[in-house]
Amino acid sequence: QLQASGGGLVQAGGSLRLSCAASGRTFSSYVMGWFRQAPGKEREFVAAISWSGGSTRYTDSVKGRFTISGDNAKNTVYLRMNSLKPEDTAVYYCASKLGLNIPTIPTSYAYWGQGTQVTVSS
Repeated sequence: QLQASGGGLVQAGGSLRLSCAASGRTFSSYVMGWFRQAPGKEREFVAAISWSGGSTRYTDSVKGRFTISGDNAKNTVYLRMNSLKPEDTAVYYCASKLGLNIPTIPTSYAYWGQGTQVTVSS
């Protein structure tokens, strides 16, 4: 199971940290990722981390602003979001998949948590 938290309302330029706590399995061989979906839009890839290899991948629009990291002891992945923009407003979902490669297609991820709303006001 994946449990996402940390969303909220923030002004443009502000910061938030999302958390995704994983339970029920050992995630050492998994990729953990974040996706987001704005109203009327497709779910899009944001960032992901390979749990064992430590590799990360970001979508271009968040590079330099968002940082994904993991805490093995807590089986938790974080998404630190700085310099937030109104266009970052969306429901953010955490997801995981077995293996080391980091795809950006949502259907490549087998496990999903519930979403957490992030709203950035201008």
